[in-house]
Amino acid sequence: MSLRIGIIGAGAIGQIHAATFKQLDNAVVAGMADAHLPLAQKAAAELGIERVFDSADQMIASEEIDAVVLGVPNKWHADLAIQALQAGKHVLLEKPMGINAEAAARIQEAHLKSGKTLMIAHQLRWVWPARQLKKLIEEGKLGTIYYVKANWLRRKNIPGWGSWFTRMEHSGGGPLIDVGIHLLDLALYLMGNPTPASVSGSTYASFGPRKLGIGNWGTHDWNGYFDVEDLATAFVKMEDGATLLFDVSWASHNGNEDGMLLQLMGTEGGATIKLNSGVLHAELFDRKVDIEMTPDEKADERLLLSRHFVECVLQGKEPLPSAATGYLNNRIIDAIYESSKSGREVRMGS
Repeated sequence: MSLRIGIIGAGAIGQIHAATFKQLDNAVVAGMADAHLPLAQKAAAELGIERVFDSADQMIASEEIDAVVLGVPNKWHADLAIQALQAGKHVLLEKPMGINAEAAARIQEAHLKSGKTLMIAHQLRWVWPARQLKKLIEEGKLGTIYYVKANWLRRKNIPGWGSWFTRMEHSGGGPLIDVGIHLLDLALYLMGNPTPASVSGSTYASFGPRKLGIGNWGTHDWNGYFDVEDLATAFVKMEDGATLLFDVSWASHNGNEDGMLLQLMGTEGGATIKLNSGVLHAELFDRKVDIEMTPDEKADERLLLSRHFVECVLQGKEPLPSAATGYLNNRIIDAIYESSKSGREVRMGS
C-alpha cells in the first residue's frame, strides 16, 4: 500500500518535502497546491508531479489524497491543519505547530477528534548524533540529565526580510519560533520530555529594523517591514529540577560557527553534539575522557522523518514529534515572549 500525499505550499520547504517523499517506495506525491498557482505549476513540472490542484481547498476535499504536507506561512497552519483533519486527511505539519499556543491548542483539539495522524516536522530528531545520543541516554549511559545548554547563533541570516518571515502577524516571531523551536524540541526530547515549571526570557531586535544581517533564504520584500526579534535567549526550569538554557539568533556579532550546538550534562556522563558531529564526556580513573562519536548510519534526516510519518500512518503508530509535544513547544515559546515583554518569570502550570 502506498500513501498518496499532497503538498500544500510550493515554496522551498514544500519542494524539499516533495523531493524527499518521492524517494520512498510506500509513498506517492500525488499533487501540489499553492496560493500562487503558477508557483505550484512550476514546482510540479520540475519535480515530476502530475497533478496541480487549483487550491488547498480542492486538494483537501479530493479523494485522491490520503495525507497532506503543510509548508505554508505560520499564520495558516491552524486553519489548514484543522480543515485537513476534519476532512479525514493525515497531516505532516511544518514547525511551529501553530503561530501561537492558542492556535496549536485548536489544532490539537481537531486532531484528537479526527483520529488521524498529526506529526510536526522536527527533522533534527533524526540527525545521526541525536539518534545515537538518544539511544545512549535511554540505556542510562549519561545517568540523569540535569542541565542542557543549547544555542543556534547565526551571524548573518535573516530570511526573507519584509516577507512573512519578519512580520509578527504572519510568522508569530523571529528566530525563536523559526529555528529556536527546533532547538527546543530536540533538547526536551533528549532530556526525556520533562514538564516545564517556569520560563524566563529576553528578545532583541538589533539588526533587522536596520536592514542588517540579511541572509539568502526566502524572498526579500524591501517594501515590507520587520517587527520580530533577531535574537532570543531563555532559561527553562523543569518540575524535576533540571534546567535548559538556550540562545538563538538570525543575526548577531558572535564568535561561534553558525549551526546547532547542544551540550548535555548528566550524573554519569555528558555530550556535546552538532548537526554532523558529537563528543561524549566522562571521568574515568580520575581523568577526563572525551570520546568522539562516529556515524552508525548515513541517512538523510529528512528522509528518515518522511519514512517515519508514512509508517505511523500505515501502521497506526504515534509519531515521535507528536501533536502533544508540538503544543508544549508552542506554550514555551509563548512564555518566552511573555517573559521578555513583562520582564518577569512566567510560571507554566498545567
